[in-house]
Amino acid sequence: MIKNVFIYLVLFATLMMIIGGSVGAFMALADIVAPSPYYQTFEDFKRWSNGAEKPQNSGETQKYSEEELKKQYDVMIADQEEKQISRAKNSLIKSFGWIVIPFPVFMYFQKSLSKKEDTI
Repeated sequence: MIKNVFIYLVLFATLMMIIGGSVGAFMALADIVAPSPYYQTFEDFKRWSNGAEKPQNSGETQKYSEEELKKQYDVMIADQEEKQISRAKNSLIKSFGWIVIPFPVFMYFQKSLSKKEDTI
């Protein structure tokens, strides 16, 4: 009786781990395919970098032009998207661990349960 409860408990726990890993893997794939957009607008970026100045060869400084600020903003958005995709890939690998590691344990206990039921 206690052995059956233990087997069912292990089956339940490993199945929950596999399901949780599958959900995590799906969410990570969704972040890779369609990363969430960057929320700072160009106007906000321009406002925050309003005091930024670029150094000149003569030792003076000059404010960035609108085009230069737009290029910096585009680079920042591209970097942010790359970081988010990299984090999603890392999360995907971790989620596969939650699927791959408990799966053999689940299969072993399922086979032992089915062998036990066949002998009854």
